[in-house]
Amino acid sequence: MAYDGLADFVRVLEEQGELVRVRARVDPHLELAAIADRVMKAAGPALLFENVAAPGRPASAFPVLINAYGSHARMSRALGVADLDEHVRAIEALVKAVAPGGKGRVFGDLARAVMALPELAHVLPRTVESGACQEVVHRGDAVDLDALPIMTSWPKDGGPFLTLPVVFSRDPESGARNVGMYRMQRFDARTTGMHWQIHKTGARHFRRAKELGVRLDVAVVLGGDPSYAYAATAPLPDGIDELLLAGFLRRKGVRLVKCVTNDLEVPADADFVLEGYVDPREPLRDEGPFGDHTGYYTPVEPFPAFHVTAITHRRGAIYPSTIVGRPPMEDQWLGKATERLFLPLLRLQFPEIVDMNLPVEGAFHNLCIVSIEKTYPHHARKIAHAIWGAGQMMFTRAIVVVDAEVDVHDHEEVAWRVLANMDPKRDFSIADGPSDQLCHSGDVANFGGKIAIDATRKWREEGYQREWPEACGSDDATLRGVAERWAEYGIPGAPASRFEGAQARVASRLRKLFDAAKELAR
Repeated sequence: MAYDGLADFVRVLEEQGELVRVRARVDPHLELAAIADRVMKAAGPALLFENVAAPGRPASAFPVLINAYGSHARMSRALGVADLDEHVRAIEALVKAVAPGGKGRVFGDLARAVMALPELAHVLPRTVESGACQEVVHRGDAVDLDALPIMTSWPKDGGPFLTLPVVFSRDPESGARNVGMYRMQRFDARTTGMHWQIHKTGARHFRRAKELGVRLDVAVVLGGDPSYAYAATAPLPDGIDELLLAGFLRRKGVRLVKCVTNDLEVPADADFVLEGYVDPREPLRDEGPFGDHTGYYTPVEPFPAFHVTAITHRRGAIYPSTIVGRPPMEDQWLGKATERLFLPLLRLQFPEIVDMNLPVEGAFHNLCIVSIEKTYPHHARKIAHAIWGAGQMMFTRAIVVVDAEVDVHDHEEVAWRVLANMDPKRDFSIADGPSDQLCHSGDVANFGGKIAIDATRKWREEGYQREWPEACGSDDATLRGVAERWAEYGIPGAPASRFEGAQARVASRLRKLFDAAKELAR
């Protein structure tokens, strides 16, 4: 399902009982964020603030939408389906169609092959003459970022930040488009920072423009179909257009219009577009601090300045925002969508992987729990190093590998298995490598240590000289009998349900493994 701007998405959320309109006057400086933080921590609804105003100033003409992605149901709706599993199944089918039995296919080659399928021609972006995003145009002296209800989230933030900007740029040499999400601190009415982290494609475009001594055109989309914000965060293989992913998710190609003050193209259904440029010949400007998704402030650092040459928007535009900070936050659901949607591609490369969990407490880069069908000695170590070599997974600081029957999403079970099965002297592997630029724990920026923990059952070929014990638990017949008679015992509550649930999860996982084995055998 494709949405015609954020108002269309808001309508759907409201119909589903997933949105609350806040009509009380709310200050975009700290107050709005404090409200949103409380709602996010309580797994509450999406919020549409309709009366956003700083003290002594009139209310903004634009309402603020926040926490729109803040649940599994809303994340699914944002990507046009009732449940994300619909997309997962579609991706698995495409992977199978393009690479039957395709072990070892490189992600980039696979993605290019998938998008070449004739049945996906309708998801390709196309250019149109006009769009709602240019119903109102402000350029030159009329450009005023202060007209937007840009939030300040935390007390020590360096200023107001745009937190859901979908940033468009092109490689100044090849012309390849990139769509990314990089926070933007508002410096004044016509200038923001552009937080291009060193490992990001936008930063590479900037470096290339600097080498060539040319100005780099940039356009920033706010709102439109919510799939754009997700696609901008997705860890796609290098060179794959994020708009192809957006088109696939919304099952309809993105319609693009040319900007009014530069040569970039942007989605015609966007709510706002900030057009402008970054000039690499200018000195960098201090940006930050910023309360980030790690839950800590990132420090002041120099980044490029983005100069706004035009602001265009649709009539009735809605301003999208979010806050990041100590988890759980709204962004956990964007990360969980990536975990689910990209798992089929990871399995194609490494078919022994059963499931993966990137816990929100680890801010996604800090911990990866992965279950595998172990088939040879030290298999867990191979998988850990393979994950570190898979694109942005290189930033993962801790990898825990467990056996196939372990539910990686059950943190209690994972903790039990890890603490029972691992011997630190034998099962800890320490490595080092690139770290996310936002990571503060390393002694130096962008580099640090990593750890892999092998929590699988050990084999004699791995040096284990004893008999590995079997986990204890009730048999199925006893569990069924107890469940059927539970009311007779007169014990309040249902403490047996945890064990029944665990038993059911193991049975389900074994069935999946059996089905996968049959599929491979074909």
